[in-house]
Amino acid sequence: SLGYEVIVPSFGTRNWLSIAAKAKKIAREEKPDVVHIFNVPDIIYHGFGKLRGLAYKKLIFDYRSPWGIELAQTFGPPGRIFAERFERELARSADVITAVNEPLAEKVLQYSPGKAVHIVPNYPLRSFSEKVVDTHLGEFKAEPGTEPVVFIGRVCTQEGIVKLLEVARSLPEREFWIVGGGPFASFYLWRMPENIKNLGWQPHDKVAAILRQARLCLIPREENALTPYSTEKSVWKLNEYLALGKMVVASGVTAREKRKNLKIVKPQELVDAVRESLLHRPEKLLPEDCRFWEGNEGAIREVYQSL
Repeated sequence: SLGYEVIVPSFGTRNWLSIAAKAKKIAREEKPDVVHIFNVPDIIYHGFGKLRGLAYKKLIFDYRSPWGIELAQTFGPPGRIFAERFERELARSADVITAVNEPLAEKVLQYSPGKAVHIVPNYPLRSFSEKVVDTHLGEFKAEPGTEPVVFIGRVCTQEGIVKLLEVARSLPEREFWIVGGGPFASFYLWRMPENIKNLGWQPHDKVAAILRQARLCLIPREENALTPYSTEKSVWKLNEYLALGKMVVASGVTAREKRKNLKIVKPQELVDAVRESLLHRPEKLLPEDCRFWEGNEGAIREVYQSL
């Protein structure tokens, strides 16, 4: 929409070493004016800064997630040291840095003080909230008064599957829908309560229709070192829920801006918060309450024009 020609490469593999080699090869062949890198895993772009002038002219580093802190959850301090080495390399190599929210902007500035950082939040496209609902939803159809609590995402501890199961067991009269999966999903869900319906991964064009059936949407994360960097600007599903006017109860997320129909609580307060929220209907959204990707156009234009 800004008038730039954009090439989005397809690598055909998830192997980091293969992607790293292919990314450099594509840059050398296409010789773009600007390379826009989205981080995680940052190691893929090790040495990319040295290609400036040979394969491209300018580099944008899009800092969307603190990879070092993520690795520390599994590998401890050595994991953080390893990952942040590559975060630092990219931040120092970049001509411009973007971040999804203020906490991440503050963190990436520690690697390259004085460099401009532009905030570009994770908001859905306006078209997502305008999708026509299929009246023949089959298994995704909820009768009035029986609308489910919906969770969409990866079935894993980081996304809060243990807490979700706890909430479902505490509210046996309410149906819960899980839309998602993961390599260990069957392990976590093999003894799930009877009031949980596992829908598995669904095409994104069906997600809006499923969400419209929801009575409430849930983000049941535990608090950890990632929590300060997870805000209402960065959690993609949270913004999809809110864009459809749904009530959202979330834990393991940091509130930086007051949003209508969003309740952020401590993980230990989640059951009571869900129970209380189910007694109320979401407030009607006004135009100023809506957050869509199109609202980032000015910030994105500023990023590219600064080059």
